[in-house]
Amino acid sequence: MAAAADADADAAGERAAGAGLGSRSAAEERSLLHPSLFSAYSDEDLVERAFEPAQKIVVSISSDPDDPDADDEHLYYGGHAPPFSWRKLWLFTGPGFLMSIAFLDPGNLEGDLQAGATAGDTLLWLLFWATAMGLLVQLLAARLGVATGKHLAELCRDEYPDWARRGLWLMAEVSMVSADIQEVIGSAIAIKILSNGFLPIWVGVVITALDCFFFLSLENYGVRKLEAVFAVLIATMAWSFAWMFIKTKPNGKDIIIGILVPRLSSRVISQAVGLVGCVITPHNVFLHSALVQSRKIDPHKEYQVREALRYYTIESTMALVVPFMINLFVTTVFAKGFYGTKEAGNIGLENAGHFLQEKFGEDFFPILYIWGIGLLAAGTSSTITGTYAGQFIMSGFLNWRLKKWIRALITRSFAIVPTITVAVYFNTSDSALDVLNEWLNVLQSIQIPFALIPLITLVSKEQVMGVFKIGPRTQIATWAVASVPIIINGCLLLDFFSSEVKGLLSGLVLFAAVIAYVSFLLYLIFRGIAVFS
Repeated sequence: MAAAADADADAAGERAAGAGLGSRSAAEERSLLHPSLFSAYSDEDLVERAFEPAQKIVVSISSDPDDPDADDEHLYYGGHAPPFSWRKLWLFTGPGFLMSIAFLDPGNLEGDLQAGATAGDTLLWLLFWATAMGLLVQLLAARLGVATGKHLAELCRDEYPDWARRGLWLMAEVSMVSADIQEVIGSAIAIKILSNGFLPIWVGVVITALDCFFFLSLENYGVRKLEAVFAVLIATMAWSFAWMFIKTKPNGKDIIIGILVPRLSSRVISQAVGLVGCVITPHNVFLHSALVQSRKIDPHKEYQVREALRYYTIESTMALVVPFMINLFVTTVFAKGFYGTKEAGNIGLENAGHFLQEKFGEDFFPILYIWGIGLLAAGTSSTITGTYAGQFIMSGFLNWRLKKWIRALITRSFAIVPTITVAVYFNTSDSALDVLNEWLNVLQSIQIPFALIPLITLVSKEQVMGVFKIGPRTQIATWAVASVPIIINGCLLLDFFSSEVKGLLSGLVLFAAVIAYVSFLLYLIFRGIAVFS
């Protein structure tokens, strides 16, 4: 039956090759656009989906009740895009801002403050281009989700053999848990700050776990309600860090020069690597490819897909302007206060607020608490999106048809149990938390290729994307972009393990792990290059 479906898809593609778009039948159009989707549709009821049809937001604003998209369809088939609509942009607004939370998690904020304290404003250009690189990756994730009607984890389940699928799932879970630990501890630190140290970090971890369930429960009242909560949290972060920026008055000329003039010295290499490594988080790629399906778009209708990609591109670009500005605020505030001082090398999330209070704080301006509010908003929002991503990763790779609250409980448990453990164990000093953060950054760095390479492979594959596959130039650009964090993080890992690993036994274990890691990575790369060629 699958063979027959493939044969029909091929025949439809050949017929469509010499015909105009307007002359295709609905069946021919569906087959040409997505030949890979139809061989498994007989089992569609057994497949877990990111959003049920009743949950999806209607994005059509046509006044024709019988055919709400008729006018737009006519324009696309006539070779003209419909006029831009602010109202439609508003309907598509949401997924990009949820995705942007990953650019603002506590790990990013720590990278920002350390870059500012150690390198001043000299790495702002790198922050700008790293954000642009992250935007390209997220646009590819959105393109994949819209054009196929499936998210990245689901497509990996269909694309790769069982052993590779399980390996990718394991890597995604490790990435999600390591990021979640940072996010939860960031929230716990903020709670400790705002309670004047009355609540220890482990109590903050428990509170964060519980409020995550509360916010996720808002999805039962509609996706728009959950998106509104994130809008409030992002606005809180923007207000907090903008307030700090205005009060500390960084030098505007130095900021402009830092953005426009690339400068990189050998003494700030580790901060530069941390700045780039924080931007691309593997679980966020899975998340965005699923979130774009919250709108009612038929992936079998080319004009709807093209319209969705148009508005999602605008929305995602606008969404990432906000985290870029917030990251810039944090970097420049700490550059103004601590660059060139003896405290520069000792600042982390745990003590950053106290350093700010000593440097800039006044009785009428409690900058310590402003920092705590912003950090709490960053940690809370990122833990929610992390749990959200974990549900998509689990359901996509494993196709577990579980109730959402059960999936959320399992996903939370993966992170909360180890987080409470490390919070109690590492809460002995600031330096202990810094060591933990280093190891977590390494764990996330290891996972980056296992999200990027499958993404690029799939968006380059005509059997998956149909007419929406990316072209050769875009493929070259995306492989080049993917190689940057892979190479940078490879150097980081080599340096990290060479300083941390001691003894023959630990060296042998590490060598075996590296061999397995590189072998899996090469398998994915060669499979992706085969699609490209």
